[in-house]
Amino acid sequence: MSEKKAVKERGIFKVSLLSISLFLMMAPQISSALPLMYKAFPGVSKAGVESLATVPNFGIMLGLILSPVLIRWLGEKTTIILGLLLTLLAGTFPMYASQYGPILVSRFLIGLGIGLFNSLAVSLIPQFYNSNEEMATMIGYQNVMGSVGAAISSFLISYLVTISWHAAFAIYFLVIPSLILFALFVPLPKKQAAKAGGEKKTKQHINGKVCLIAGLMFLIFLFYMPMSYKLPTLIVEEHLGSSSTPALVAGISTLISIPIGASFGFFFKKLHDKVFPVGFAIITLGFVITAFASSLAVLFAGVIVIGFGFGMGVPYMYNWLDWAAPEGSVNLATTIVLILVNLGCSVSPTVVDALSGLMGSSSSRTAMLVSTIFFALMTIYAFVHYFKVHRVAVKAE
Repeated sequence: MSEKKAVKERGIFKVSLLSISLFLMMAPQISSALPLMYKAFPGVSKAGVESLATVPNFGIMLGLILSPVLIRWLGEKTTIILGLLLTLLAGTFPMYASQYGPILVSRFLIGLGIGLFNSLAVSLIPQFYNSNEEMATMIGYQNVMGSVGAAISSFLISYLVTISWHAAFAIYFLVIPSLILFALFVPLPKKQAAKAGGEKKTKQHINGKVCLIAGLMFLIFLFYMPMSYKLPTLIVEEHLGSSSTPALVAGISTLISIPIGASFGFFFKKLHDKVFPVGFAIITLGFVITAFASSLAVLFAGVIVIGFGFGMGVPYMYNWLDWAAPEGSVNLATTIVLILVNLGCSVSPTVVDALSGLMGSSSSRTAMLVSTIFFALMTIYAFVHYFKVHRVAVKAE
């Protein structure tokens, strides 16, 4: 026990444990290279090329389903190392490939690799940190690491795209130091595989509220994703910057969103359940600004506003899930929500392009307007939900 305590106090252990979370949000970051890739695949539709940024989410869904099975067979550490290796190999494959089909498959496989260690990035922390304070601190760091990884990759891509779109995929070489650190400095005995398998036997179930939250999260991420794959095209189409500008905008906005996300507890303490409608009202405002931006400065302001609202609205959804899930079924509820989130991200280009077509245009501005309309409707729903819940609470008093 004392040996375990000594291990968890070491800085190198904390860095190694948290480093795998760097890659959880990295898959869509190659969106900044999409404008260059349209020309590379002339026989493929825009939505088809854009799916290279979102198809990893299908792989993540499969990885989330396969992960518990592999943990029982191989143990947690081997499963994570396997996921990191797959992320490295599939992530860098497009550096050497030029055919759309094999690249699409590799993008699916990188999602599969990330999915294998997605839930473990969080669930390993309580194994080493038992006190509420230590665990909350480490989980806070873990939440931030995904944004840090996204920001680092965005800044790297802003330079790499000036070389070629192939070079943008070099960001996945960042997996190598994490793979080495985790393999050397995070002790996870194979006995834990049996323990994890035993824990799965407890009967878990979901209720109507979990289904509602999962459905809302599916739609939220479906209509949020154009910020990833349409923003680079919007910047190029409207001559608001060069091919490296989208990655810089994404990197800076991600860095700014880190303290916003970390401050959710402060906002919730001040606003309580009002965070839900206020957060989505801010997201709607951000999409309006972005859709009608006539300069890079205005566009950047819109992206920041969206990030601010997202940092309030989405954490509330996960808090709501914790309250709504049946006792002992939070893990199952979280897995279902993660699967629906990734499904929403995956189908986003197809759905948003179809809705844009119904509005008479397939331009990036129209896609942003489609998202604006959804988030306006989501804001109305959030206000109705708040007043309904508030009225019930008042009656109960």
